[in-house]
Amino acid sequence: MSSTTNPKETPGRSQVSLAPTGGGSPQSGGPGGTQQRTGAAPDGLRFGRVLRAQPGEWAVQWLLKRNCSLAPRQVLGVYLALCALSLGIAALFWAHGATLVMPFATLEVLGVGLALLVYAAHAADSENIRLQGGALTVEHACGRHTDRVVFRPDRVRVEPEHGDGSLIELSGQGHRIVVGRFVRPELRPELADELRRTLRRGRWDAAFGPAFGAA
Repeated sequence: MSSTTNPKETPGRSQVSLAPTGGGSPQSGGPGGTQQRTGAAPDGLRFGRVLRAQPGEWAVQWLLKRNCSLAPRQVLGVYLALCALSLGIAALFWAHGATLVMPFATLEVLGVGLALLVYAAHAADSENIRLQGGALTVEHACGRHTDRVVFRPDRVRVEPEHGDGSLIELSGQGHRIVVGRFVRPELRPELADELRRTLRRGRWDAAFGPAFGAA
């Protein structure tokens, strides 16, 4: 289920992940590299990346994800292997007359399965901030639910929710959303500074490239 806030008259903004498309070094000016001239994409982004949305237009994206060591498909494979091992051992005990082992093994497998189901449901949780075409769009995906808010980049406030190290609140035009859940507390002030700096450098009008590329 998805809840969307999109002001009728106001463009939105989005979370960002910054990296030029294609090959080449960010400083090289080669294919996919950042060029230091009018219309170029910005350097110095730690949490985001620059994307070429279409010819002559750039976008900046911050894609913040939960740090999961196993993908949902890998979790399923591990669980099936655990089921086969646990129930196989229980079956051997059953064959030798120890029938009480099977019910306990079944309960164990069901309990582990429930825990892994909760894990898998939130393995893909993310925060996606995208700045493109005069809009800052912020999406927070939690399980099957997604919150989406669209801001005008020049009307957005980027502030800590409570204090240094707390989550980052983006607000403006009567709307608010909190980001930074998947960033360590000591790095959140740096993320907030990067968002502010990017919003200041890019006055996201139709001439996004020239406005943003100017140092």
